[in-house]
Amino acid sequence: MAHIERFAPSPTGPLHLGHAYSALTAWDRALANGGAFLLRIEDIDQSRCRPEWEQQIFDDLEWLGIYWPKPVMRQSTRLPIYRRAIDDLWREGLLYPCNCTRKDIAEAICAPQEGVGPDGVIYPGTCRDKINACREYPAPFKPLRLNMAMAGFYGDSRVGDEVFYFTETGGGPKGESGLIEFTAEEAVKNIGDIVLARRGMGTSYHLSVVLDDAFQGITHVTRGQDLFETTKIHVILQKLLGLPTPVYHHHALIRDESGKRLAKRDDARAIARFRAEGAGPADIRRMVRL
Repeated sequence: MAHIERFAPSPTGPLHLGHAYSALTAWDRALANGGAFLLRIEDIDQSRCRPEWEQQIFDDLEWLGIYWPKPVMRQSTRLPIYRRAIDDLWREGLLYPCNCTRKDIAEAICAPQEGVGPDGVIYPGTCRDKINACREYPAPFKPLRLNMAMAGFYGDSRVGDEVFYFTETGGGPKGESGLIEFTAEEAVKNIGDIVLARRGMGTSYHLSVVLDDAFQGITHVTRGQDLFETTKIHVILQKLLGLPTPVYHHHALIRDESGKRLAKRDDARAIARFRAEGAGPADIRRMVRL
């Protein structure tokens, strides 16, 4: 089977050492397995994406010695694809509109029965209780949530065993590796009703990434440990949409001196800054211990 890796940054700021580690790891794994490396630009949030940051991504990766087939795929060109998937899930009765504000959801943090999952505060179900009263199809770009209880116990043979799983060749935050299994009940409790169509976007990161991975034939996904639990969301969506599940490889995060993981606002560790100061690609590899 072909080995196809991808790197999928958002053009919302400069790439930093953590991005370099992830991209180089995926590139190295693709080469070692005689496979391919693809670049995808995740630009569904047009309010934050900038052309100059996209060009910087291209420049930084080429400087690192990473190459990919051109032209690259951009999520902003695939909005009709995402909407069709939303339509399908709506017709199956798996989605419901959510009108909760950020304040409404923030207040749920104080509720002792609610926790924090891979998509943030586990939604308390305020709008879910209104499902039967509102089945009129919502206007485009209105927020929609996945009814996780229905998704987990969906009667279709794609999900019918009520157990989800994926193969992990790296390691989760607690060293999880090998065959990772989780039940529908665990998904309801620990993930909750995630947003699949965000306000003003008509889609979400979770929905877009699984559709794009399938479209590009991605067989192996390399990314940071901070997305290990998020992978469970993606596996559920892959099952619901009848999409293949790639092999996942989660790696340790690059952190600053205080132990905090790097963010795009961390310009001090931006690849472009190291370039400007005279560092070479080999120096970056040494910094991230590759």
